[in-house]
Order: sequence, then structure tokens, then C-alpha cells
Amino acid sequence: MLDLGCGNATHRGVGEHAGFQYVGLDYSAAGAPMLGDAQVLPFKDNCFEFVLSVAVLEHIRYPFLMTKEAFRVLEPGGSFVGTVAFLEPFHGDSLYHHTHLGIYNALKAAGFDIQLVAPDPKWSGLTAQARLALFPGMPEPLADLMALPLHLTHRLWWRLANLASGGRKAHESRRVLWNTGAFTFVAVKPNSLF
Repeated sequence: MLDLGCGNATHRGVGEHAGFQYVGLDYSAAGAPMLGDAQVLPFKDNCFEFVLSVAVLEHIRYPFLMTKEAFRVLEPGGSFVGTVAFLEPFHGDSLYHHTHLGIYNALKAAGFDIQLVAPDPKWSGLTAQARLALFPGMPEPLADLMALPLHLTHRLWWRLANLASGGRKAHESRRVLWNTGAFTFVAVKPNSLF
């Protein structure tokens, strides 16, 4: 497996436990097993069964190049799984925070069959703002507590709007989609390109 943007190889244990030979690559992280650029991967075509990319695409200058490179190095039938920021605040050197349509488009343009693009219901934009921007450095439970009144008001408002519209406009799925902090994606390289 290839862990793109691996940092200090946090996912190595899980990957190896799942039976993969782990290869971690990062642009500049201390502790990364290998340094390299996700936009120009130093690997031959079709050499990985699985590519993982957790919270990396928003930091890539040319995300379409990264998705094309992930496609290139995957074996036919291989999976590309990851997450990408949406309503998280600016962090580190983040460049592009993707909508669900944006990540779908980047994956489709690379040639992937998209299995899933889903909002993270446990990582709302409000939680991301509270933990990363409004109260940075504050213990997470306390930051969550500070944001709780807004969370509760937000959810109540959407429920009232759903009732008022007869369930036509303010669905819970739409609330989660529009207010998520990040999206998870699963894409597969087709077995045949024809």
C-alpha cells in the first residue's frame, strides 16, 4: 500500500495489520519513511494495490495531478481511499478545500470509478472551527463544549425548517452535507479502461 502524505507513518501499523507491505511518502514530514512529491510519484505504473490519502489533497498545489498519479500507480482494481477538508479552517499550508462535487470531479477526471464521496457526520464545520480556529490549543472536550450551544441551535433550526417544509427542503442528510468539515472518498481503478 502507498500512504500518500503519510506524515510520521501513523497508518503503518493498520496497513501492515491488514496484510499490506507499507510504503509511506510525504513531501517534508519528519519521520516519513520516504520523501517525495505526490504530484510526481517515484513509482512505476500499476505497482500498488491500495493508496491511502488522509487529509492531504487540500495541501496539494495541483490536486488533479495527485489524483492522476494515484490512478497511475494503482493496479487495476486497486482502491484509492482518503479524506479531504471542506469546512475546516485554513490550516498549515492548505490550498483547496473540496466540496463533494470537487473531489468527485478530481477523481473522475483521473479515471476512477467513484464508490463513495460522503460527508463526515462526526466532523462538522462547527467542530472543526471550534477546535482548529476559534479555540486553538484548548482541550478538545472544552472546545466542543464551547461550541455546543451553536450546535444545538443549528440542529434545532434545521429540524424546524424540515417540519415547516413538510420534509421537502431541510433533510438531515442535506444538513450534514452542507455543514461537514471533511469528506471521505473511496475510488477504484477500473480493471479495464475499455
